[in-house]
Order: sequence, then structure tokens, then C-alpha cells
Amino acid sequence: MIGELLDRRYRVDAVIARGGMSTVYRGLDTRLDRPVAIKVMDPQFAADPAFLTRFEFEARSVARLKHPSLVAVYDQGHDRGHVFLVMELVDGGTLRELLRERGPMPPHAVAAVVGPVLDALAVAHRAGLVHRDVKPENILISDSGEVKIADFGLVRAAAASNTTSSSVILGTAAYLSPEQVTSGVADTRSDVYSTGVLLFELLTGRAPFTGDTSLSIAYQRINQDVPLPGSFIAGVPPEFDEFVAEATHREPSHRFANAEQMGTSLRSIAASLDLPTYRVPAPRRSAQHVAAATALTASPHPAPSPTVHLPPAATVHLPPAGPVHHPPTEIPEQPGVQHTRVVTTQTPRLPVDGSHEFATSDETDDGYHYAGFAARRQRSRRTTIVWLFIVLMLASAVGIGGWWMGSGRYTAVPSIDGLDSGAAVTAIESAGLTTEIRGQYSDDSAVDAVLGTDPAGGSRISRDGTVALLVSLGRPTVPALPADGDRGPIEQELRNRTLTPVDGGQAFSVNVPIGGVAALDPPPGTELATGSEVNVIVSKGAPPVDIPDVMGMSEAEARAALDAVGIVVRDTTSDFDRKAEAGSAITTDPKAGTRVNAGTSVTLSVSNAVRVPSLIGENTGSARAELGRLGLDVKVRQVADTDRSLVISQNPGSGDLVKPGSTVTLVSLP
Repeated sequence: MIGELLDRRYRVDAVIARGGMSTVYRGLDTRLDRPVAIKVMDPQFAADPAFLTRFEFEARSVARLKHPSLVAVYDQGHDRGHVFLVMELVDGGTLRELLRERGPMPPHAVAAVVGPVLDALAVAHRAGLVHRDVKPENILISDSGEVKIADFGLVRAAAASNTTSSSVILGTAAYLSPEQVTSGVADTRSDVYSTGVLLFELLTGRAPFTGDTSLSIAYQRINQDVPLPGSFIAGVPPEFDEFVAEATHREPSHRFANAEQMGTSLRSIAASLDLPTYRVPAPRRSAQHVAAATALTASPHPAPSPTVHLPPAATVHLPPAGPVHHPPTEIPEQPGVQHTRVVTTQTPRLPVDGSHEFATSDETDDGYHYAGFAARRQRSRRTTIVWLFIVLMLASAVGIGGWWMGSGRYTAVPSIDGLDSGAAVTAIESAGLTTEIRGQYSDDSAVDAVLGTDPAGGSRISRDGTVALLVSLGRPTVPALPADGDRGPIEQELRNRTLTPVDGGQAFSVNVPIGGVAALDPPPGTELATGSEVNVIVSKGAPPVDIPDVMGMSEAEARAALDAVGIVVRDTTSDFDRKAEAGSAITTDPKAGTRVNAGTSVTLSVSNAVRVPSLIGENTGSARAELGRLGLDVKVRQVADTDRSLVISQNPGSGDLVKPGSTVTLVSLP
């Protein structure tokens, strides 16, 4: 695509990065003559109407967000089969590239990176948006030390597509929250979890979970907690260990509620540890720097490129920020370009001491002269005019204020009947109102269909008010059970989905303690009508079972028989029993027939008996070797000391079971 002109405006100059879903190019907005970043989605998405609708909706939502740490979205479009997003170009590189160059970061550098990310996420969370893909590749660091986060909403847009994209999982597996893995549902606490994993990686230089496949990495976090950074690298303050643990708790209700709460906690930790201020360096060998050099070389009329002063590789402690004095910069004249000159010199004023005023004398009818009479009369007229003007302004202000307080500060919520979500957002914003997207379960409407607004269309609302756009979430599904079976959160989650929890009785459960939720009926994942009842079945603990008799079974069969009744084999011992073959189960501790609760651990005793082979007719040498392989000692009674004599008798006899290390006596001739 190098050299192509998208939408007759955006010229593609050089590749910055490629991914499973898109390719990012350095480009030029030929209309405004400014460099931009152009993200072109994979061609498989361009033909998918569901993706196009979601892509446009997400782009509009993100474009309304304003924050210095958010990569600005300038435009989006669809041209000749290319779906693209035009964004602010950040001169610098990604946090991933910085980690590769420098490795783990000290706490003050971590705070300098994560703080702006959380501030930007907080703005999005307040607007009802969730990033869903917080990772080092989506965090950019400019050459001036600014930290910015990009790619809001693209994962959700790809997920809405009818085209399967492995990159949605492969690109985010290391940072997915447990609830994203199990149910695919993400909220502000999912971004908190991903940021906690990011913080762990910045402190240690490695991801908390590793595996052969992306799915195995993703599913580890369902049953495992993120380890403490201090257990991998020395010098991590305990406050950061606790901070990471709270952000990455497997139960969402135990995490920070949103990025704003997490950012407040991080600032508190930085203040308590007295961490110094720090300017985050951009990676020196970034793909963006390479793309900039490529674009400069390839362009027929390259624009002057700013000189980039890169920080050294070592950590730099900067002094506290203060006023910066920049020397005047000379901008060279370019042929054919007319620059606007702005002159800001001081304008001299006359002294206000009365010396410039002059007096006038008029002659009255009686012939006397009154010096200064005309000047005083002129001043009196000016005073009258000023007072009249003040009274008029006050009357206007009172009138306008009364109109504003009465009806002027209100406007009507526009009707959005028949509009899709994108058109509805446009209609609401055209009325000067702010839009908030709010999901609502519905039995009849498809997912993402517009249900209405809150307040309803035609209602009067303050001109700077917010209108909630109600978007269908489809029919509710029964949520997944928490690992600990805590009853309060699961019942609240059912109510959040319009479902009504009812008492479903009790049942035995090996995994859930007494009083916890053992099961739901219908089971998790079942789609129901709004307002449906869900039976909450409470655990009454593990059921009582009798330990089965496993005598004579193989070890695998014995384990299976114990596991079938909910009994766990804690350990195995090797014992001798002349009635049990080697590897066969002998007994358990506690004994067979003992009544215990399911989940109880037992010790399994396995026979180590050795069966003596038949050695009659073999020569002494081969008999010694065979018994030696079985771990048995040999005693030979023979006339001549030779290995060629034949065995005529043995004790113990053929087929007998003996202890390991037992002695077998052989008699041989000659």
C-alpha cells in the first residue's frame, strides 16, 4: 500500500508495525500537511457488515475522549476495500520495544509509565468505555517522554465480526482477565486486571504466566493467582506487591473498581515511598523511527524532520520540574511559502495625569467668562451616557438570566426511532448533548440494537446534560459460579442480569464449603428470558462415603475406585504381602469400610513382592544374572565352582512371592 492515497487525502508512506488484525503505517494528511498514523484493518474484516458497523461506532466513541495520554483519533473511513483509522502519530516507540531494550524497570519508572495509562483509562471508564486490550504493544512513549495508550475498541469491533480472528486471543492471551477467558465479558475491572499484569511485567521483565499455547496461558489465570513481583526480583517494595495482588485478584469484586481508583492508590504509594519524578525515555531503535527515516527518504518533497535527542541507556534521575526558558527559534523561509508574521510589540499610552486635557472658555450674556465650563458639561454628558449604558446592560443581563433560568438552558432530547447506534449518537450530539452508552437486556431485540434513550425522546434536559443511549445486550445468560461459592456476589450478578435468585434447596458438594453456592439451575451459560427465576442450590458439605476394598487391584484401578467415591490418594507406600502380586493394592489407611467424608485423603499400600522364576535346567551363570535383575541374592551349592553347572533344585520354588532382596538357594551339578 506504500504510496496509495486513501480517501483522496491520506498518503501511505512507510510501515510501522504489522499484527494479526491490522497494519499500522506512517502517513501524511495531504489536506492539513501533518504526519499521521494510519491503521489499516485486515482485508477479511472489510467485507463484514457487522465489523464495519461496530468499527464505526467504536471509532466515534473513542474520538470523543480527550486526554493527553490518549492517542487522538482524527478520522475513520472505508476506501477501495480498505477499512482504516487515522490517528495521532506519536514520534517514539512502544513500551514493548522499551522493555526489550532495557529490561525490568525500577519502581519510580514503573509509576511514571503506569500513572498516565491509568489516568487515560479513567477518562474512558467514566465515559462507559472499556479498553479490553491493555498491553505493552498498545502503550506508546514519545521522544518528549509522553506516555499514551491506543487501540480503544478494536478488540470489541473484531469480536463483533462474523470472521474468526485468532489474533483477538493470540494478541491478548498474556493479559486477559479470568472473566474474559471464561465468559468473554469485560468491564472496567478487566482493564484493572490487565494493567496489574502489565505492572508485574514492568517490575520483573517477564509475564506472570507462560505456556506452550496462548490458550494454555489464558486458562492458567482461572485457577492461579498472579505471583508477587518481589518473589522474582529483589528490591520490589512490599507496597507494589500488595498493589499488584489487589489489581489481579481472580474475583473481580475484590479488585479496584476502575482505573481512577487504581490510579489514586498508585499515587498514594508513590507519595509514601517518596519516589522521584521521572521522564520516561522512548526506545531508541523503534519501528516508528525506522518508518520515519523510510518515509523521509521515499518522499519526493520531504518535510524537515525534527532532531530527536534520545536519552542514554542508563536510568536518568531528573531534577524537579520547573519553568523552562526556550531561546528564540529561527524558522527558515521556504521558497514559495508565505508565512504569517505576528507582531506583539508594546503600544505606548498617553499619561493619565490631566496634562493632556485642555480648558475652553465661553462667553455668557452678561459678558463674564467662565473658564472650563464646556469641558465640565462634556464630562457630565459622558457620565450620563455611561450610567445609561450600565442600566441597559443590567436590564439585559436580568432578562437573559431570567430566560436562561426559565427555559433557555433546557433543550429537548431528540427522537432516535428507527436509527442505528451510530446515527443515534450523531443525532444526540448534534443537539449539543453528551452521549453515554448503556447496555440493557432484551428478549426481543438483537444484540447492539438501539432500544431508546434515558431520558426518553422529547424530554427536556439541561443543554450540557448527558443522554444514555440504551443498547440491547440480548437475552440474559446464567453467570458462571465463583470458585469459592460466595453466595452474595452470585445473587447480585443474577439481579444485574434481571434474573431472580430463588432457594433451590441443598446438595452435597466436594469443592464448595457448607453454605456456599454448589450449583445453579438452569446451569451457567443458559440463555433465559428477562426476569426468569434461577434456583440457587446451597452446599451442605461433602457427602459421607465408605472407603472401598481395593485389595488385589492394580494401583491405577485402586486409585480410580477411590476417586469414584470422592476419596483422594494422598500418598503411596510399598509393602510386602505374599498374597499380592507386585504393583497390586494391599490396603488403605484408613482401612476399607471406614466411613469418611468425600474429599478425605488416604494412603494406599502397594505390594512390592517379587515372583521367583523357574531356574531348573539353567546353568548357574544365567540363573545368577536373572535373579540379580530381579533384585534377589543368590546362594549356590555345587561340587565345582563353575558357572556352567546345571541347576537341579531351588529354594524358594518357582512362582513363590518373596520380599525384595531375599536369598534364593540353588543346587547345581557337577
